[in-house]
Amino acid sequence: MAKQDKETYDSYEKDVYDNPPAGPMGVHRGARSAASRAMPYVIVIIVALLAGLLFWSIYSGEINNLKMPWLSQESSTTANSDESKSGESTSESQSDTKSSDEADASNTDSSADAQQNDDAQSDQNSDQTDNATPQQAVNTGTEVRVVNATNITGYAQSKADVLTQAGYTSVSASNPTGNVPSQTVVWYQNETDKATAENVAQTLGISNVQQSDGLVTPIVVVLLD
Repeated sequence: MAKQDKETYDSYEKDVYDNPPAGPMGVHRGARSAASRAMPYVIVIIVALLAGLLFWSIYSGEINNLKMPWLSQESSTTANSDESKSGESTSESQSDTKSSDEADASNTDSSADAQQNDDAQSDQNSDQTDNATPQQAVNTGTEVRVVNATNITGYAQSKADVLTQAGYTSVSASNPTGNVPSQTVVWYQNETDKATAENVAQTLGISNVQQSDGLVTPIVVVLLD
C-alpha cells in the first residue's frame, strides 16, 4: 500500500483543542449606544462655538459689555466696604468733634467754677479780715492791772512801768486779794481785748494767755515765781 504524500486535518488524532466551548472567546466589547457614539461630536461642536464666540467678542470689543455676575458681586462688596469705612470715618470724626466740644465746654465750666470759687474765697477772706480787724486791734488805752503774787517787793510795779514805757496809759500794780493761779498768766475778759492781752503778754515775756470772767479790769496780769 502506498504512503500518502499529503497530510490533512483528518490525518491527526483529535484532542481538547478540536472541541472549543460554544460562544465568543477572549476579550469582547459590547455594542455602544447611539448617544455615546454621538457625544464626542457634540462636545467638539460646543467647544468650537464657544471659541468662535470668544474670538468674536474680543475682536468686536463686546467682551467689555458682557455681564459677569461674580465680578459685579465683588464690585458691589468692595463699594459697600468703602461706604462702610467712609461712614465709620465720618462717625469717628463726628465723635472726635463732639468729644472736643464737650472737653472745651467742660474746661470752660471748670474755669468758671474755679473763678467763682476764687471770688467766693476772696470775699470770705475779705469779710473775715473786716470782722477780725476790730478784734485784733491793740488798744493801749485799755485798763491793765498787774498783780504781784511773788515774794519780790515792787515786782508788779516794775512790770507796770514796762507796760507804761511800751505806750499803755492805764496800768496799775496791786497785791492779790483772792485765789491765785498756779503759774504766771495774762487774763482778758472780752474777745475784743484778746489782741491787747496778747500784746501785753508779749511785752512782759509771758506765754500763757487765757480768757476769764469776773475780772475787775479788762486785762489782769498775775505774776508768780
